[in-house]
Order: sequence, then C-alpha cells, then structure tokens
Amino acid sequence: MTKDQGMTHRVAIVLLGLFAAIAHAAPEAQAVWPTRPIKLIVPFPAGGPTDIVARPFAEALSAFLKQPVVLENRGGAGGTIGAAAAAKSAPDGYTFLLGTVGTQAINPALYPKLAYNPVKDFKTVAILAAAPVALVANPAVPASNIAELAALAEKRPLRFGSAGNGTPGHLTGELFKTASGVALTHVPYRGSAPAAQDLLGGHIELMFDPLQSVLAYVKAGKLQALAISSAQSVAALPSAVTFLQAGVKVETAAWWGIFAPAETPDAIVAQFAKAIYGVRDTAVVKALEDIGLLLQTPRDSRQLEEFLLAEREKWGKAVRDSGAGID
Repeated sequence: MTKDQGMTHRVAIVLLGLFAAIAHAAPEAQAVWPTRPIKLIVPFPAGGPTDIVARPFAEALSAFLKQPVVLENRGGAGGTIGAAAAAKSAPDGYTFLLGTVGTQAINPALYPKLAYNPVKDFKTVAILAAAPVALVANPAVPASNIAELAALAEKRPLRFGSAGNGTPGHLTGELFKTASGVALTHVPYRGSAPAAQDLLGGHIELMFDPLQSVLAYVKAGKLQALAISSAQSVAALPSAVTFLQAGVKVETAAWWGIFAPAETPDAIVAQFAKAIYGVRDTAVVKALEDIGLLLQTPRDSRQLEEFLLAEREKWGKAVRDSGAGID
C-alpha cells in the first residue's frame, strides 16, 4: 500500500466512523415528542373544580398525542405546594402544571413568601377554560335580584360564604361589595363543598363561587342565582343576569391553564399548545360547557403575556384592598 493509499484508507475509516455516529444519533435527535407519558400536576385535591377541568383535557390529549397524560393531584396551601413542585421539575416536556387564576395571579399578592415565581418559573402553554363566579342565595332569602338584595342588606346583616380566603369567590365578593355598596360579611370555608352545604342548610344567606360548583343546585331549584360575573351570559345558565347588566361594575372569572417549567424548549411548548387547541372541539372537552365553563380560543405568546399581566394586576389589587393577604 502506497503512502497515498494509506492516507485514503485512514480517511475512509474516519468517515465511516463519523457516519456511523451520525446514524446512531439521528433517531434520538429526530425523536418526536412525546415518546413517553406526560405528567400534569394538579395543585388541588381530586374532585374539586380544577380536577374537573383537568380530567377531560387529560383524556382528550392522551388520545391526540398517543401517550398517556397522567394527573398527579398535589393539593395544599392554596395550590402553592403543587405549583412549586411543577416549577422545580425537569424542563424536559414531560411535566406540566394545571395552573389556575389562584396559582398564577392571586397567590403572588396573597402569600408574602411564595415558593415559586409564576412569572420567572413558568412558560404559559395555553389557557384552557374560564368560568364566571356566581352569586347564589338560599331560596329562603327574600331577594331575587341585586336591587332586592341591596334593599334587604339595609334591613338585616347578610353573610356570604366562599371556598376560602383569597379565592376567586371571596375576592369577587369583595369587589362586589365595593362596587355595589351592599354590606356583606365574609365567611370563609375550606373548599366549595362545605360552603355550599351551609348555604343549603340556611346557615349563611349567600355564596360567591365559580359557576360549575353550584350550577347543579341552581338547576335543581335548591339555590337561586342572583347574578354572574362574566361580561355576557353563559349557555349553561342563559337566564342568569351579569353584574354589569345589574349595574354593578364587576367582571371576573376563575380560569385554568397549562404551564411548563421555564426552561422547557419552545418547540415542545408550541407543540403542546397545538395539541390543546386541537382537542378543544372533542366531545369530552366540549362537555365542560354544559357545567358552566367557557372554553378559551387560542392566544399567541404576546396575548398570553398581556392576559396574565392584567390578571395579576386586577387580582393583586383585590387582595390588597380586601386585606386578604396571609402573613
């Protein structure tokens, strides 16, 4: 073998090794996300309003992505425990947070020492659904609208329950008090269910809570809906008037979205968002509209950022004005 032939042989060996390495790496580099189950952390207990939203989306996304989307309920401390766990998860596209208006907009004002930063620790994938807060009354309360409620409040003390201090129901109640001038006393509970039970039993007169939590009682005639906090009526309860229609300048909504750890690749975030909006019209997800939820239309990254900024400002002011902050 001549010197030139030897050189050619060595180059060929190097090139063959390089091609082999590229061929070996190519399947991994070109792997399509997702290739294994996705975990969706729900920062509240099973069966609650957030879980009710999470399960239909998880079912539809599992079919769409052809990989299981598995829920992990990690409740406690107003959603802060689950949100903090999600923020600290590996940003590999296989762990996400089912965030809420509470975890992403209210908690920064509510808790002075938050274990996560909703702005710096997350990327917003999509806002899934929203629900107006309903003002409902025990049927024994002699008021069928806001005007009659205001007149009644001048004659006797009235109490409103909520799912807890700093929840959308509580803060909407505080905004309502300020905007309407109706005097009400807040009675916080540990969740929507115990508040609703006391309302049904006549231990409190009123309750502010996301519509899906009380809709069944309203339709059964066990509670009366005086007004809802959305800008327009909802298909699940078309007879309900809005606060705005009643002359009270209050517009709020509880909402739910999916958030990724901050360093999650943009390509995965975009692909997951596409999948989320791809399942919006499936029967299992559309069924959420029957219980009072409003499915959200796609927003680009700028629109999502503007939405969250406005929500943090609105709810932060409500927390400060109400004195709901937790020491």
